Amino acid sequence: MNTSEKIPTLVFIPCFSGAPWSAEQLAPYGDAPTRTLRLPEGVDDMERYADYVQEVVADLDDWVLVGDSFGANIALAVATRRPKGLRALVVSGGFAANPVTSKSWKAVMRAIGKARGPFYRQLTLRAHAHRLASPFDREGQVYWSEARSRELFLENTPAASFGARVRAAMTADYVGVLGRIQVPTLILTPSHDVLIGEDASKVMLAGIPDAHEVVLPRTGHMFRFSHPVGYADAVQDFLTTVPTTSPTAGQAARA
Repeated sequence: MNTSEKIPTLVFIPCFSGAPWSAEQLAPYGDAPTRTLRLPEGVDDMERYADYVQEVVADLDDWVLVGDSFGANIALAVATRRPKGLRALVVSGGFAANPVTSKSWKAVMRAIGKARGPFYRQLTLRAHAHRLASPFDREGQVYWSEARSRELFLENTPAASFGARVRAAMTADYVGVLGRIQVPTLILTPSHDVLIGEDASKVMLAGIPDAHEVVLPRTGHMFRFSHPVGYADAVQDFLTTVPTTSPTAGQAARA
């Protein structure tokens, strides 16, 4: 990206917790214009999340969408609509369809999505934090741990919203429409991800026409939190390769 050209707004979509990206995570992007958001509560349909994101960016005419984990699935949903002004797409630790194929794990997901009260706080969130963890979480620029992941959800995610997002993640499937995404796409993948697995990025890489993958070594699913500088460096390196005009500019007028 030519620095003399207009810099697009970087729009950051949160993970499953729903919490907006923090100042600590946005700081490595320097003076680039940024925008983040909190996910709406109690929504169990990925298309409705995509509707909300499009409301948030309605005033922008040049923007890049960056979605992490659950937010990556939302970002894919938005990008398949080819919204006006979308210049590029970044998805990290994400999936085009529910990456859990095991019937037993699907049953567990449904069960934990229904937990409330102490069962949610003490069982669901501890189990979820354990699935998010990797051996590399404590090696990054920010100390991270299972306890910090659980705290993130305790502070930001009501049990009803956790359950609603489980239902959204289990039912959303964009594999068949990935070809509609017509912007340069970075698939940013941690080297260790028990929650999502190895196949999810392969599906996106095969389905999105102008996509490439970068695997960050010695990182886990929570690398946006534990390795914010390395994560941002990968995003910014990608943006230097992106054309200075949006492929979606003027599409709405031609529709």
